[in-house]
Amino acid sequence: MLHIILNIGIALVALLAGWFINDFYRKKKIQNAIYRAEDIEKQALKEANKKKNEILLKAKEEMYRLRENLEKEYHQRHEYLERLENKLQNREKSLEEREILVNTQQSRLTKQEYRLNQQNQEFQKKHEELGKIITRQNKKLETISQMSLEDAKKMLLTNIEHDTKLEAVRINKNIIDQAKENAVRRAKSILIETIEKIASDHTVETTISVVNLASEDIKGRIIGRDGRNIKTFETLSGVKVIVDDTPEAVVLSSFDPVKRETARLALERLIKNGKINPQRVEEIIRKSEKEMEQLIWKAGTEAVKEVNIDRVHPELIKMLGRLRYRTSYGQNVLQHSKEVAFLTGAMAAELGLDVKLAKRAGMLHDIGKAISQNSENTHTQIGVELAKEYKEHPVVINAIASHHEDEAADHPISILVSAADSISGSRPGARRETLEGYVRRIDSLEKLADSFDGVTKAYAISAGREIRVIVKPEKIKDDEAFLLASEIAKKIQSEMEYPGHIKVTVMRETRSIQYV
Repeated sequence: MLHIILNIGIALVALLAGWFINDFYRKKKIQNAIYRAEDIEKQALKEANKKKNEILLKAKEEMYRLRENLEKEYHQRHEYLERLENKLQNREKSLEEREILVNTQQSRLTKQEYRLNQQNQEFQKKHEELGKIITRQNKKLETISQMSLEDAKKMLLTNIEHDTKLEAVRINKNIIDQAKENAVRRAKSILIETIEKIASDHTVETTISVVNLASEDIKGRIIGRDGRNIKTFETLSGVKVIVDDTPEAVVLSSFDPVKRETARLALERLIKNGKINPQRVEEIIRKSEKEMEQLIWKAGTEAVKEVNIDRVHPELIKMLGRLRYRTSYGQNVLQHSKEVAFLTGAMAAELGLDVKLAKRAGMLHDIGKAISQNSENTHTQIGVELAKEYKEHPVVINAIASHHEDEAADHPISILVSAADSISGSRPGARRETLEGYVRRIDSLEKLADSFDGVTKAYAISAGREIRVIVKPEKIKDDEAFLLASEIAKKIQSEMEYPGHIKVTVMRETRSIQYV
């Protein structure tokens, strides 16, 4: 029992001791925590004061900077206002000086106006006196000459007009002679040289192509049973096939030269193959169309390379290739375009112009003829539209539009293209003309010259390239002969259409004959 009580007592003592020890350590931890909290608080206050001081310092610096900027801006505006004030003062002073000057000039003008009014009054008086004197003299002259004043004026004006016209003719003739003497020599050398370089043969204009046959039996195969082969061929090719009594030949007729050439290639291939039926006809025509496209592209590409122009739109190259199968008055249009390009380039080189641009304008001047057969517009209108569509140079567009004088030429190259076009079309052997048209043009030319007063007879010679006019010597004088030639030339130019140039020669001859 005692042992139990002793153990309980020891346990109580240990318990109390543990509690006191735990309480001691707890109070010590609390005290340490208080000390640490006080240290943290002091450190936080210290950091806060430091931040506060830094912020205040920055605020003061910003305030000083703003103050300096404001003071600087204030000084600048002040100086600007001072300058404005000085300018206004100077202007005010200048205006005052001008006002003084204007007042002085106005005073001077007032005095001059007064003097002019006086002089005008004096002039009116003298004019009236002079009019009275002239009237008296005119009455005396009418009495002496027995002619009214109006009749005398008409006679005087007629004589002055005639003398002035003759004098103008003399001056004009001298100017033209001098210009020709200097220009013709150079122009002839340029034109002869360029024409010799590009002269070539031309195909005859036609609307038919003849396909030769090995035998007459082939005609039956071309026609086919109930005409099926020839109908299919005509429908697919767009070309009329004429099978007549012409021995060993078939004629293809069409106004479209490209279609006609395609049909010729197809028919020759069918004849060579020997098998002719509607299916074979369709197959061969399709192949011929593709071959024709290749030939057109090749022709256009070779022409561009030959003329040496670059960066031509592919569609324009195709158009140029189509011109190989187009003729005008018996002249191949593609060959004609190349001639115009070479002629224009040669003349441009002599004049110091852009040779490549001149060749380009000459090459494309008739590009509208490639599709003009399928359009109601003229080939110049179509050519201008194509050139604009494919972004051609403005000079090229103007050259196309003006080479037949549909529009005014606004660049020297456009004038050269027009001249080269006339040279290429009118040089010997370039084009052919029907006999009926030739006779009609010659007759019209002679009748036009015969219609002038004083003309005895006119004769067209050199295939209509020259007209010689014989005049009455008692009516037409030497100076008037030059004037008559100019008037005939102007009337020919305004009323007739002709290729190239026409020379007008007026001949005046006086003969004195005696018999003994």
